[in-house]
Amino acid sequence: MNPSIQTTTEELSSKARSTEVNLVDPYIIHYPWITALASEDGSQVELIECFDCIGGAMWVKKHYAKSPLVTSVRTVGSTNRYILKTGAVDLNLEGSRFPAGICAVSLSDSTIQISYRGMGGGGVGATICRATAAGVISSECEESGGGKVAGSTLTFARNTRVLIGVDDTDTPEQGATWTLVHNIARAVTGDPKNAGPHRYLSHTIVQLFPVPFRTKNCVGVVAEFASTNPQDLIDRFAGLLKKYTLSEKTGMAVYTGFSPDTLLAFGEKVKRGQVEPDEAGRLEGGNLRIIMNGRGITGALAAIPFYTRYDEALELYGP
Repeated sequence: MNPSIQTTTEELSSKARSTEVNLVDPYIIHYPWITALASEDGSQVELIECFDCIGGAMWVKKHYAKSPLVTSVRTVGSTNRYILKTGAVDLNLEGSRFPAGICAVSLSDSTIQISYRGMGGGGVGATICRATAAGVISSECEESGGGKVAGSTLTFARNTRVLIGVDDTDTPEQGATWTLVHNIARAVTGDPKNAGPHRYLSHTIVQLFPVPFRTKNCVGVVAEFASTNPQDLIDRFAGLLKKYTLSEKTGMAVYTGFSPDTLLAFGEKVKRGQVEPDEAGRLEGGNLRIIMNGRGITGALAAIPFYTRYDEALELYGP
């Protein structure tokens, strides 16, 4: 053997060993965060799981949808969202066909408890992978891995959904409403890896009817949050919006509750034609509040029911 070749091979082997990576948890994929929201009457829960591994998340979505307590599931960005009924059931788990699911959902005035169960790798996902997520207050986990059937019960804060609609923050010379809303939302909620009283969930741009006095594209924006202290969130958001808006016509509306579907007819009307701010103002009451009542309140309120409905939100109605 050529000595120079032998030396080169030994040097390469040494370099490979020096850069070797050690996996801390080779059989665990940690969910970055999980949160849960409850309807006002406690009959429904939305479980929102932020995932790190899309393959695992799609596997979970496929199989968890078969759980009797799951009424629907959809993927929004890097999250899976489950609408759940309260109760407890026995899962007839079967390898390959129904290997994992949600078996119990309960809530108190301040917490939501969700129980998972799975077989094999599904049991790992049902236990330790979720137990370490930000947003989990406490966890009870069985030993998982290999061919074991294992489960866990996780406790979350009982959050309320807060939807903040904003329109008309810019001028023909500068600004953009969609960027300002996103940056304020990030500022008032902090690092998503930390469990605080507010979590920023989604940002939706909503195409409105192109009225003559628009800046350019005529869109409203709705930001979605989970919060245990909605008033604090609203106050902080409004304070920053008032500080940084460039317009005297800014509108800010807030819906606090599980579903804003009652506002959908108004939102569709604003997408079809020009609607006066007075009509938007007449909708205030109950779960809906107007915080900044400039001309942009029409678009701000209209954006709210389209949260996470991205295709509908971006559709341009009319001619």
